[in-house]
Amino acid sequence: MAKRTTRKPAMPDAIKLLKDDHAAVEKLFDKYEKGHHKMSDSQKKGIAGEICQMLTVHTQIEEEIFYPACLEAEIKEAEDLMAEAKVEHQSAKDLIAKIEGGRPGSAEYDAWVIVLGEYIKHHVKEEHTEIFPEVRKSDLDLKDLGMRMAERKEELMGQGPRTGRGKDTNGGGLGRLVQAS
Repeated sequence: MAKRTTRKPAMPDAIKLLKDDHAAVEKLFDKYEKGHHKMSDSQKKGIAGEICQMLTVHTQIEEEIFYPACLEAEIKEAEDLMAEAKVEHQSAKDLIAKIEGGRPGSAEYDAWVIVLGEYIKHHVKEEHTEIFPEVRKSDLDLKDLGMRMAERKEELMGQGPRTGRGKDTNGGGLGRLVQAS
């Protein structure tokens, strides 16, 4: 009798995992920005909550795993790039705290979400154009790094959303891991 083997799905490399996260959250920011004038407060809170959860997990895996690996591998200008990225992460965390503690019906709430999206777009552009190309040139094992990041991401997402969140709104990426409330 032939042995039946079960293949595990291929793990993305670290950069692909981060780029997939970037694309998923960008879709949510676009949805919020284009439709926030027509959304109910609960819809706004749901999308903003998913954005906050995704970004909280994403920044944590970058800070815990990706950035230290870049520093250890002595990526060109890594120290400066990682320092700037951490400052950008802190700005995002500050806005996330305001969103999570805010009231969706207020004008400030919409502004916080939209400005957070602008910060993230800037940060993503820098990662894609400055950090990722240097990482690709390095000796880092991006498959192993991607596996460690994916495991940590799944662990963090399993803790559930920080703010109320219903169903997945983006069909994949980080959102598929957000549990229904």
